[in-house]
Amino acid sequence: MNILNEAKKIEQEVIEWRRHLHENPEVGFDLDNTIDFVCKKLDEMGISYDRNIAKSAVIAEIKGKSGVKTIALRADMDALPVKEETGLEFASKNNCMHACGHDAHTAMLLGACKLINGFKDELKGNVKFIFQPAEELGVGSVDIIDKGVLDDVDEILAVHVGNLTTEGKKSGELFFSEGSMMACMDKFQITVKGKGAHGAYPAESIDPIVIASNIVMALQEIVSREILPTRPAVVSVCQFHAGTAFNIIPGEVKLEGTVRAVTNEDRDIIAKRIGEIAEGIAKSYRGEVVYDFFWQPPPLVNDPEVARKIKKTAEKLFPEDVRDLKDPVMPGEDFAWYLEKVPGSFVFLFNPMEIDGQKWAHHNSRFAIDEAQFIKGYSLFAQYVYDELS
Repeated sequence: MNILNEAKKIEQEVIEWRRHLHENPEVGFDLDNTIDFVCKKLDEMGISYDRNIAKSAVIAEIKGKSGVKTIALRADMDALPVKEETGLEFASKNNCMHACGHDAHTAMLLGACKLINGFKDELKGNVKFIFQPAEELGVGSVDIIDKGVLDDVDEILAVHVGNLTTEGKKSGELFFSEGSMMACMDKFQITVKGKGAHGAYPAESIDPIVIASNIVMALQEIVSREILPTRPAVVSVCQFHAGTAFNIIPGEVKLEGTVRAVTNEDRDIIAKRIGEIAEGIAKSYRGEVVYDFFWQPPPLVNDPEVARKIKKTAEKLFPEDVRDLKDPVMPGEDFAWYLEKVPGSFVFLFNPMEIDGQKWAHHNSRFAIDEAQFIKGYSLFAQYVYDELS
């Protein structure tokens, strides 16, 4: 069967699905219209699904005539609370935006559903299609896993569009990795407690602004002095809340930030050292800290065998566009939770599109993607399933 020829027949349909989703974005778990659209398309294809097994998710399945192996394919459906400024003819009709490509992910997975359904009688195994909510919250996959959706799954795959990697040179390149591909996306909060006073009498205070400022500077040395320089990591303090007036030294300062690491070992080291450094500095200034670390999606680490197989599939379809990812990227992805349960692989489809003469970053109000490359996502899914299960 020539998967690519079949994929070309539905290319415009997949683009139209994506444009509908792009015009009507929804955020987090509040995806009623998006879910209705996905279910309508699955009904038209005659594919069975369950929209109640996990919170705001749709789990579809095509069962083969024989075999016990099950491959899962996943797409996220949620958008972002961003006001779109692309000027596209199919721009968002509300105050939210698909500024990370999840509209394309959903449309491509529907495209894969249609292709795979066309050769379902040849399958010696099963295919699950996971339409997931709330990836941007970092928790959309958790309920799906907790409800046992992966219990009978042997492998899982997903594709992410856009320009997550700076290694991309031309639209349509496919990037693969046999190990760490994306960082964790953890959060930390530090409350620095001192003693307030008049700004003219700092000696009567225990100044939490001075303490917090020293903490912020010291945290930057964790990566440069305690993590191997060959392993990328980030500690960023992104919020610093203090004070109510120009002449009052406050009694408390709140800091909040993020940790990114591509190995769980470095992640553990950083989490521990943030607390130790903050507590040590506060104590030296006679202050105190309350430290909280929030373990969110872990580093995304592909299974080497599955990564090699999906790369081989891509080489069959698009030999000139296959690339090895040299360095992991620092954004996080809750697909990482799946990979802690089931062997699988994530793939980058590099396809940014210029708006106003520039390619914009993910989550920007002018973020845009090249629709001509969508065919690579859903045909890659379908070809892999055909090769593995037929």
